[in-house]
Amino acid sequence: MLPAVETDEEWDAVVRDEAVMRPGAAELCARLGLAGAPLTRFTEGSQPVYAVGDAHVLKLFPGSAARDGLAEARVLARVEDRLPVPTPRVRAAGEYENGWRYVLMSRLAGENLAHAWERVPPAHRERLVTEIGETLAVLHALDPGPLADVLGPGDWGAFVDRQSAGAVARQRSRGLPAEWLEQIPGFLASVTPALPRSPRPSLLHTEVMRQHFLVDPDGWRLTGLFDFEPAMIGDRAYDFVGVGLFVTGGDPALLARLARAYGEDFEPDVLFAYTLLHVYSNLPWYLRALGDRGAGDLRELAEAWFGTV
Repeated sequence: MLPAVETDEEWDAVVRDEAVMRPGAAELCARLGLAGAPLTRFTEGSQPVYAVGDAHVLKLFPGSAARDGLAEARVLARVEDRLPVPTPRVRAAGEYENGWRYVLMSRLAGENLAHAWERVPPAHRERLVTEIGETLAVLHALDPGPLADVLGPGDWGAFVDRQSAGAVARQRSRGLPAEWLEQIPGFLASVTPALPRSPRPSLLHTEVMRQHFLVDPDGWRLTGLFDFEPAMIGDRAYDFVGVGLFVTGGDPALLARLARAYGEDFEPDVLFAYTLLHVYSNLPWYLRALGDRGAGDLRELAEAWFGTV
């Protein structure tokens, strides 16, 4: 049995401790008819996730993140067999004990694209980003209405306002230097009025990254898309934050190719505004990963990261 986790302190004490987590995961697997199956914990991801043998994955959500577990199960059921790329199939989901929830899902085949990227030949990179663009187009075309009771933020305009109000403090807490911090209010004031207050509702993955795609190195084709836990309903441009930063990685030709496959491109200023407004925004991290490309201000940085050719 897993102990209750409702605070950051309990999270640190429990979720990272395999001496506590593994027996609980094994006991839950036994309840689910998988007693004795080998458990291998994945090292990446915010929630504790285990491979259960070769066929299943068990994702656990403590009480403090229980709603995320409910959302993931519902979204996975909604997208099943509806995307060009395979997604995990839900085998079982529900409440465990002490506030915990779980999702038992099928295990997808393939190698993590982030780990494989440096080995992918340029022509295959182009095809992969094309597949990702096509997948996003289908995802965003799905009716998200059946998920409105479990996915936020509800009022998109209010979400933009809240995120704008906290943008400077959020980046300051992450260590962004003052020369960038002082530009944020003016940049957002000039761009956010152009953001839709009530966009056509789209089902958003919100973390479209190489890390969340699987690929078959034999031919370099996508074999999976996973991690729908942070899904939202909102403006489809929001999903292109992860695309520009973590799929095409500031490569204007790759982003242009992906946008053509998607069927629409977005202004760099809009995507950079959403970069600042993103729930998990961390500008210092992005600067370390992509560099400032010689940009002297935020508009130049937006063009460097989200421009196309």
